[in-house]
Amino acid sequence: MAPIIILEPAGGCLCDQPVHIAVRGLAPEQPVTLRAALRDEKGALFRAHARYRADPHGELDLARAPALGGSFAGLEPMGLLWAMEPDRPFWRLIKRDVQTPFVVELEVLDGHEPDGGRLLARVVHERHFMAPGVRRVPVREGRVRATLFLPPGNGPFPGIIDLFGLGGGLLEYRASLLAGKGFAVLALAYYNYDDLPKSLRTIHLEYFEEAVNYLLSHPQRSSQNDQRWPFGCCGRTSKPFGRDEEHHPCGKV
Repeated sequence: MAPIIILEPAGGCLCDQPVHIAVRGLAPEQPVTLRAALRDEKGALFRAHARYRADPHGELDLARAPALGGSFAGLEPMGLLWAMEPDRPFWRLIKRDVQTPFVVELEVLDGHEPDGGRLLARVVHERHFMAPGVRRVPVREGRVRATLFLPPGNGPFPGIIDLFGLGGGLLEYRASLLAGKGFAVLALAYYNYDDLPKSLRTIHLEYFEEAVNYLLSHPQRSSQNDQRWPFGCCGRTSKPFGRDEEHHPCGKV
């Protein structure tokens, strides 16, 4: 039996959902290296690897087997995802088009050399940002520049306004995932986007009031349990897929 990689769920899942990774068909106690790689929307390469040893039955289950070294060590079932690092120094993994997935390539190599072992198995896993039925609605209402994400169904839904910190622009990956949990989420840009101010020096608080009023007046927004969910104006930095899942896509474990 040739080695195969088993993923659950097979093929792909949402970026905030765990994936179970296992390998079957190895030799008893065979040393192997697992590699993960993806390219972001600008072509930058992110990679991670870890060394493992199969059990006496020739199987490897990342939920039970600790990594022996590499990009991480110890029992880390999602380590191959959160430990990915960019080839470019200080490059950050950011999802800009939530309508397409990140495509992760997983490989199993013979031995403990991440770049020299014989390839035993390969599989592709997709990390999606929109649950089935979630609707994405671009918003240009008065001065408001945003994207509204609505869950499946007619609602009404509890509302969230999602703001990012320094850097500006319009980032949607957090809002799109939250909509899959039953929230009407307004991903709000407030500078350095479209015709909005280019810097924080000219931000008017009335703009945020206008965004709140837009969401309050939406017919699919529930009047109960509304939340405004800003994460501050100074976001923390972290490794791509790192443990600070709040500030990067796909790192939820």
